[in-house]
Amino acid sequence: MFFQFHSRIKRCIRLPQKSPLWKEHLLTEYIALAIAGIFVLGITAQWLAWRIRLPSILLLLIFGFVAGPVLGLINPDELLGDLLFPIVSISVALILFEGGLSLKFRELHITGHVVRNLVTIGALVTWVLSATAAYFVLNLELPIALLFGAILVVTGPTVVVPLLRHVRAVGRVSSIAKWEGIVNDPIGAVLAVLVFEAVVASSVQETAVTVAIDLLETLFIGTVFGSLVAWGLIQLLKRYWIPDFLQNSVTLMAVIATFAASNALQRETGLFTVTLMGILLANQKAVSIRHIIEFKENIGVLLLSSLFIILAARLNPDTLSHLGLRSGLFLAILIILVRPAAIFLSTIKSGLRWQEKAFLAWMAPRGIVAAAVTAIFAIELAEEAGYVQAETLVPEMFFIIVGTVTIYGLSAAHVGRWLGVAQPNPQGVLIAGAHDWAQAMANILKTEGYKVLLVDTNRRNLNQARLAGLPTFYASILSEYILDELELGNIGRLLALTPNDEVNVLATLHFTEVFGRAEVYQLPPRKAVMERQENVPVPLRGRLLFNANATYGELSECFAQGWVIKTTNLTKQFTYRDFQETYNGKSIPLFLINGFGNLIILTTDQEISPQPGDKLISLVQPIDDTSTERETKS
Repeated sequence: MFFQFHSRIKRCIRLPQKSPLWKEHLLTEYIALAIAGIFVLGITAQWLAWRIRLPSILLLLIFGFVAGPVLGLINPDELLGDLLFPIVSISVALILFEGGLSLKFRELHITGHVVRNLVTIGALVTWVLSATAAYFVLNLELPIALLFGAILVVTGPTVVVPLLRHVRAVGRVSSIAKWEGIVNDPIGAVLAVLVFEAVVASSVQETAVTVAIDLLETLFIGTVFGSLVAWGLIQLLKRYWIPDFLQNSVTLMAVIATFAASNALQRETGLFTVTLMGILLANQKAVSIRHIIEFKENIGVLLLSSLFIILAARLNPDTLSHLGLRSGLFLAILIILVRPAAIFLSTIKSGLRWQEKAFLAWMAPRGIVAAAVTAIFAIELAEEAGYVQAETLVPEMFFIIVGTVTIYGLSAAHVGRWLGVAQPNPQGVLIAGAHDWAQAMANILKTEGYKVLLVDTNRRNLNQARLAGLPTFYASILSEYILDELELGNIGRLLALTPNDEVNVLATLHFTEVFGRAEVYQLPPRKAVMERQENVPVPLRGRLLFNANATYGELSECFAQGWVIKTTNLTKQFTYRDFQETYNGKSIPLFLINGFGNLIILTTDQEISPQPGDKLISLVQPIDDTSTERETKS
């Protein structure tokens, strides 16, 4: 139906003099349908990638390419016209601002020197080696090669951050890669501007003066604008001069206006300005910006998805005709030589293990910023400076984007696991509360091979847990800094088992941004609280553990009566039905380990159907040996 409607609209639009109003109406409907299609394809690709555990960027590029060049359903240049690049630029600015909001200065206490070297020494090495390879391998003119090398400094959060989320890198490498990806975008864009100004300058003296002035203006404008607007927002929020319902909108307005004003004063300074603005907001202590961060994350996903669909849909197959072995060789040099060299020279005496260096050397995909900057400067070089060869930069960059995203996207998780710096499917459990029966649950999970970590402020409970050989951490589960202090390698779930229902609710909210809503669990609140449902609304709590009666008080009473945690191997001879008949309601299923070794935490919102070959971990009332003879034999 969509294809028929699309074809009918195309035919009607081409009719010369028939019903102008009708043609205008159909054209409007087609534009609306195409824009809606971009959003639908983008979010569908994100969801499908999550379901089949593939990097979302790969599916976004595939969906965009099929919808654009293959089927001809979406043509961004016809759809948006002259608005295309302004829309892309503003979208990238919002994505970089959102990335800046995720950067904490305290992460730099350990990795700051590495990040500093990567955005200085690493950027310089990448520029020089990429430009050299472009000159000799792609046969580009020297000015064009220098500009292309400058643009290739950009890695970008639009691809790095989703890949890190897919790979689940742990320890220092995640922080380093995130900081480098976000900070390198404005650095690469500014470097490209300086090289462009040098290329179009008429003399060496003029080149030096122009580059120096542009660099100083960029730093001055970006620092002043970013700092002033961030300070202004903080003051407005601190004095409650912006109502809650307008805070996200005002912040969004401020980012777009600051980006546009900064670019108007000095080309391509906007990215640097909004990135610095985001970093300053993220690291201030005067006001809470959690709601702004959540809003920007949602906007970021939508924009990121749409931009990659547009990027792939813009591709003209005819422009790829000149790509060949030289393009493939250049891509190989970027991956095998340029990136490892930049990492090696930037991490000398850094204290990083060789596995961490190797993973960082295998993490340099290019994204939408590189594509947008390339397209802009390619047009200007061809028109203003007369470099016809600049037109070849766009297909070359697209080839590099597709190549790096495909290679890194498909292999990064495997490389990370092999090097021991990534856990794509963490099965471990973080437990809030270290009382006696929380220790019992942790011990049984540890026995089954899953990583556990108990967090509590009760030193007596923690001492008992340590004597039992369980990993512990002394802190409040609600501490502002606990997310930075905990080592969550191979841990992907939270169990809130404290006796305080309010703390359990807040703990699940606190860790939702880390593990996702599907992987934060809490004990059911006391019945008195449950009867007042307004106190524990569903969106503001974790998934309820075990069954509706498994409150802290009920579980404590069961343990006081001598109930124990038991592991049962289910077989064809002793099924789950047999287990239920054996214990006759005197059991509470807690966890299930399926045949693939995946740990399933049982909750009130799911029906379980354990199969032969699964392991059932449950809290049971002990019964005499003769009653469990069949189970023991099984």
